[in-house]
Amino acid sequence: MYRRVLKNKNILCYLAGAGLSQLGNVLAGLAFLFFSYDLTGSAALTTIIAISQAMPYLLFGLIGGAFADRVEKKRMLVAIDLLRIPLILSLVVLYQLDMLAFWHLLAAAFTVQSLGCFYNPAYRAVLPLITPVDQQTTVNSLLDTVTRGVQVVTPLFAIALLNAGHAIHFYTMDALTYLASAILILKIHWVEPMGEEDVNSAQRDGLFRSISVFHWWAKREGTVKHLFIATFWMVFLNTWVWQVGLLLLLIDRFPGSGQEVYSLLLGWYGFGVILTNIAIPFFWKSLNFSLYLWGSIVWGLGLVVLGFSNYLPFYFAGVFIAAAGLPLSSLARVYLIQTLVPGNMLGRAFSFNAVLLYGSNVLSLAIFGALASAIGIQRLFIVCGSLMVITALFYFVRTALAEHARRKAVKALE
Repeated sequence: MYRRVLKNKNILCYLAGAGLSQLGNVLAGLAFLFFSYDLTGSAALTTIIAISQAMPYLLFGLIGGAFADRVEKKRMLVAIDLLRIPLILSLVVLYQLDMLAFWHLLAAAFTVQSLGCFYNPAYRAVLPLITPVDQQTTVNSLLDTVTRGVQVVTPLFAIALLNAGHAIHFYTMDALTYLASAILILKIHWVEPMGEEDVNSAQRDGLFRSISVFHWWAKREGTVKHLFIATFWMVFLNTWVWQVGLLLLLIDRFPGSGQEVYSLLLGWYGFGVILTNIAIPFFWKSLNFSLYLWGSIVWGLGLVVLGFSNYLPFYFAGVFIAAAGLPLSSLARVYLIQTLVPGNMLGRAFSFNAVLLYGSNVLSLAIFGALASAIGIQRLFIVCGSLMVITALFYFVRTALAEHARRKAVKALE
C-alpha cells in the first residue's frame, strides 16, 4: 500500500516539501518567541508575537483561499516561497549588524503568516490533484505522519543549535527550507481544476463574491455543513484543556516535576498519533462522516480519562486514547473536504476550515481560561470530553433519523 503510493514522484515531492516547510515553520516559530523575549524581557510582548502569528488567519484566511482558487497554484506557491526567503534572511542580517529590534520581529512574523494564508490552502488543494481517490487516505496519513514527526524531532534539532549558540540560524534554516520547497513544487506536475468557463467566472466575480458563493454552496451540502459545525465545536472543547489545562493539571499534580511529565506525555502523544496515522489506511481506504464522529468519541473519551486521572499510568492511558481518536477525526475531515468539495473550491474550503480552527482556538482559550478557576481543571476535562462524546452521539442520532425519513419518503413514492 505505502510502497505503491511512494512510487509516485509527485507525491514524494509533495510530502518532502511539506516536511521541509514544517521544519522551517517550527524553527522560525521558536526563534520569534526566543528573540522577542531576549530583546524585550517582556512576557506580554512575547505573547503579542505569538498572537501576530495567529491573527492573519482570522483576518485574511478566507481571502487567501478565494485567491488560491482563482490563480495558477504552482506559480503562486513558488512566488510566495521565494518572497519569504529575503524576508526571513533580513532578520539574520539585522542581527549580525546588531540592529534587530522587536518591531522587526513583529512585522516579519505577521507578514510571513499573512503569506501563509494564501500559501497553505493552495498547497492543501494540490494534494487531491496529484493523488488518485483510492490513495487519498494513505497519502493524507503519510502527510500527517510527516508533519507531526517533524514537530517531534525539530525541538531536538533546535536544542543542538541553541547549545552551539546559533539560535539566529533558526531563520537561516527556515529560508533554506523555503528554497527547497520551491524547487520541489516545480518538480510536481498537476492539471489545474479551473476550465475556461471557471476562469471567466472568477474574473467576473470579486474575491468576496467568490467567498459568498462557497458559503452558500456549503450551506446546501448537508455533510460539509455539519462537518464544519462539528469541527468548530470539537476544537473549541479541546483547545484550552489540551494546550493549557493539561500543563497546569500536571504541575499541580506533580509538584517540581510537572513540566518534565508534560514533555514526556507530549512525546508519548506524538508517538500515539504517528502510530494511528500509519494504521488507519490498513483498515479504511475511504473515510466518511461516521468515522469522523467515531474518532471524535474516542478523542473525547481520552479527555474524560485525563479528568478522572490521579496516577501517572492513567495520564499515559488518557493521552494515548486521545492520540488514537484525534488522527481518525482529523484525517476523515480532510478526506471529506477533498472528496466532497469541487476542485475549483478546494482553496476556499481549506481556508474556511483554517479560519474555523483558529477562531475556535481563540474562543476556547478566552472562555475556558476564565472558567478554569471557578470550575476546576479536572472538571473541565470531564465536561469538555463528555460534551465531545455527546455531540458526536447527537450527530449519529440525527443522521439515523434523516436516513429513516428518507427511506420512508422513497417508499411513499413507490
